[in-house]
Amino acid sequence: MGLYAEAASAAAPTASSDLGARVYNVRGFGATGDGTTLDTGSVQRAIDACTQDGGGTVLLPAGRFLVGSIEVKSNVTLHISAGAVLLGSGSGKDYHAVDAIPLTGDTTLVDGNWALLYAVRAKNVTIEGPGTIDGQGFQFHSPVRGQLPPSGLGGSKRPYHLLTYQCEGLTVRNLDLVDCAYHSIRVIQSKRVHMDSLYIHNRVNGNNDGFHFISAQYLTVSNCIVMSQDDACALFGSCQNVTITNSTFSTRWSVFRFGGGQVRNVAISNCVLRQVYGCPIKFQGNPGSSYENISFSDIVLDDVTGPIHVGVGPRAPRQAPAGAPPAPVRDDMTSPHPEESGPPAVLRNISFSHIHGNVTTNPGQIDEAKVTSNANAGEKHSCIVFNCVGGATMENVSLSDIHLTFGGGGTAEDGARRDLPEYAGEYFMMGPMPAYGLYARGVKGLTLTNLRFQVASQDLRPALILDRVTDCAINGLSMEADPKAESAMRIRNSRQVLMSAVRLLTPTQVFLAAEGETTERIVIDGGDLSSAGKSLTLMEGSRHDAVRIRS
Repeated sequence: MGLYAEAASAAAPTASSDLGARVYNVRGFGATGDGTTLDTGSVQRAIDACTQDGGGTVLLPAGRFLVGSIEVKSNVTLHISAGAVLLGSGSGKDYHAVDAIPLTGDTTLVDGNWALLYAVRAKNVTIEGPGTIDGQGFQFHSPVRGQLPPSGLGGSKRPYHLLTYQCEGLTVRNLDLVDCAYHSIRVIQSKRVHMDSLYIHNRVNGNNDGFHFISAQYLTVSNCIVMSQDDACALFGSCQNVTITNSTFSTRWSVFRFGGGQVRNVAISNCVLRQVYGCPIKFQGNPGSSYENISFSDIVLDDVTGPIHVGVGPRAPRQAPAGAPPAPVRDDMTSPHPEESGPPAVLRNISFSHIHGNVTTNPGQIDEAKVTSNANAGEKHSCIVFNCVGGATMENVSLSDIHLTFGGGGTAEDGARRDLPEYAGEYFMMGPMPAYGLYARGVKGLTLTNLRFQVASQDLRPALILDRVTDCAINGLSMEADPKAESAMRIRNSRQVLMSAVRLLTPTQVFLAAEGETTERIVIDGGDLSSAGKSLTLMEGSRHDAVRIRS
């Protein structure tokens, strides 16, 4: 046998030589792709055959493939071609609960276990475009509260675009995901998760999240555009080793929302947050939770409320039955919510840098939405908030190179508020904030460098308030203050504060109001306070030696 004949013989395919690399066209399994015939069984058979053969690619060619619940399995790449639409059925009868995903034992899972695509304990799963997944989510929206929507499914039985549970090696890329009935992508307790080059448009129903991650580890999100009705990129539970970058987000609620768990090592950078009416960056750390080593950098904010709210401590007491007195926040620092347990919350080593933009006081309706919502009163006059109460710990917090223009509109009555509720909850629950720029309470180790706060209209609140803050360094703070404001800054029951290169951009009555018997070791070293009628006033028992001003 000649050399070429031997080579040809060696290269001849066998029955198993291409396992793991085959393409399974769903039309070959009976799918019609006509948009009216239900193709669930055909697509599922293609996936089953692919995984049984050791993996490969399940191909959706051009067409509209109408489906209900489908399970994606290990070693399968679901490829939705250009011109192909995976069309979620508008009938609830075509979906089912994923019983392998529990709804008890972990309060982070109670949002439901229904999905268009789902994967449970699968490995090496890829869902890719450049096609489209359309959930027809408006069919799951009830026009009248209390009535079933056209699909017959509502509440927590609405299907997600994609739901995964305890998977490892999940990639979703180069796809359009539109009009989901619930959250678009919900990832629970999964590892090595990668979201890349996705367009999510989810504004046809309540709770229309974009990404919703629960205890995800080794997670990357990059090059995505998310326009959602609810949280655009929620990170709940113990999300760890996370990077999010080069993306644009818009939502009626929050973008980066953190709640509960043991969160570690998160880096978020190079993102545009536009038209965010519900606080772009929001932490709620209740008893048992901790956050450590988190950075936000190079963020552009355009037409947002909030814009940053970090709160750790007990939540507000639940409303008492009619006629009963409200339950107080307990002195032993435990949570007033019986389902919350564990030690006081901890947050440390968190930074915000290179953040620029504008903060509105008039949040409207977000663009291209089929559902509407109204603003809460506290959303209209908010600010950057660091709020640590109830025995929790918040330490080593830094902000640098922050330039924000706030909408203004705060009243003298807002600025006169001293005793805000001693709980950590949603940012709007605290009511109009007493500062227009930054309010910090209970923080230890706060560093503010190169901050510039301005207002677009009259605001009678201080630009910055420190309340029970220890160990604070402020360098290069420029701020506007109204001539009728009580003061440009307020420091209350705080100690070890050093300010340098601080300056007023506009005239006002008083630069600093120092308050409280425990205020001490406040040093103002240089800067330009000449626009203030007085540099300092002492109130509420603050001692004369509490503040030193060095020219």
